[in-house]
Amino acid sequence: MRRSEFTELSDHVFGVVLARTYRQELVLEEFGGLSADEAIDQGEPVRRVWTALCDAMDVPEDRRWEIPPDERRR
Repeated sequence: MRRSEFTELSDHVFGVVLARTYRQELVLEEFGGLSADEAIDQGEPVRRVWTALCDAMDVPEDRRWEIPPDERRR
């Protein structure tokens, strides 16, 4: 998973404004209290960070991995 995919998925799942807030400010205990952006910047695998963020926000499995074609960015 690339960071751009992470950003696109998080924007889709949480909405652009909340996604940015969650990526920058939500503390992920799995990464020692780092935010998602900080964890990625420090070299953590993006897919692992995405999973941790989804787990922290109780995102159902069926909403985590796919953006419907008509809702994808062009």
